[in-house]
Amino acid sequence: MNHFSRILVGMTGAGMLAACSTAAGQEARSPQAQHELEKALAGRAPGKPVSCIRNFRTSNMQVIDDWTILFREGRVVYVQNPQGGCQGISSGSNTLVSRLYGTNQLCSGDINHLVDLHTGIGGGACVFTAFVPYTKTGG
Repeated sequence: MNHFSRILVGMTGAGMLAACSTAAGQEARSPQAQHELEKALAGRAPGKPVSCIRNFRTSNMQVIDDWTILFREGRVVYVQNPQGGCQGISSGSNTLVSRLYGTNQLCSGDINHLVDLHTGIGGGACVFTAFVPYTKTGG
């Protein structure tokens, strides 16, 4: 193999490796979504991430944007940032459907599906990561 061929193979391999190792980054949060998140977490401090939380009622879930979902359990707000986002959940026309098999918990690694509220047709999936609990600070 000549010198030029080795350089070309090396550059191609490096390019392929870079393409495989770069995950899609989180999109910039809109000012409105940022305001909603700040308001929901005001006066709260983050705790150690947990792998699972109890199943939620939809009234206890707040979608901030395609990258952030909040779950309220009593006085704790859990922040969920699905791996790679949850494209389409913030549109308002989709709902999150979780299939629980033998458990009443939502856990990191769970695959949750989006379903169009009007047609009932599935429209993607989200993989949950660890949940970060936020609790009130002070008295």
